[in-house]
Amino acid sequence: MIDISTLKFDEKGLIPAIVTDADTGAVLTLAYMNEESLKISMEKGLTCFFSRSRQELWLKGETSGNYQHIVSITADCDNDALVVKVRKDGPACHTGTDSCFTKLLFEGEEPDGFKMENLYSLLLSRKENLPEGSYTTYLFEKGIDKILKKVGEECTEVIIGGKAGDKAETIYEIADLAYHVMVLMVEMGISVEDIRKELAGRHVIDHKVKQEKMV
Repeated sequence: MIDISTLKFDEKGLIPAIVTDADTGAVLTLAYMNEESLKISMEKGLTCFFSRSRQELWLKGETSGNYQHIVSITADCDNDALVVKVRKDGPACHTGTDSCFTKLLFEGEEPDGFKMENLYSLLLSRKENLPEGSYTTYLFEKGIDKILKKVGEECTEVIIGGKAGDKAETIYEIADLAYHVMVLMVEMGISVEDIRKELAGRHVIDHKVKQEKMV
């Protein structure tokens, strides 16, 4: 491990901190730390930043409850930037989204490896920008009733495919259902993290039930 004294803070005493999700690898936000906020972060195990606009320290989650529990802090090769891996209690962005990075600027020919978080971010971008000709834009413009109708239709298609024993068709319809459910999530402000936490909580409960039955 390196020492804080070896880090290169800029002329204002700050160092950029790229915050990423320890489980998914998703970039959550870019913030800044000074030496004091970095020390607080390491002591508490929670991200603490320096606000350039307010010129003061701020512990992420202190008012919102959306704390970020630090898994690791790593400096780059020049010791002038940090990557902070965290597990978060809620949205990373003040707008209520999982990540601050939701506005797609460019998409290259080489597709990114599929991740639910990436799809969620793309849907967020569609909702914010409503590009013409996009089916997702059409759904958001039609609103919650149309989205719910499509979720219901896709549920039926999954049932039909499963009942017929058609694996390929069922996979196709489950993918359609997953897409429309995520559109619903974006419409209602439900994050991927919200679902992950709910499932994790059910796993713990199920594990306890199994233990009780065994006794």
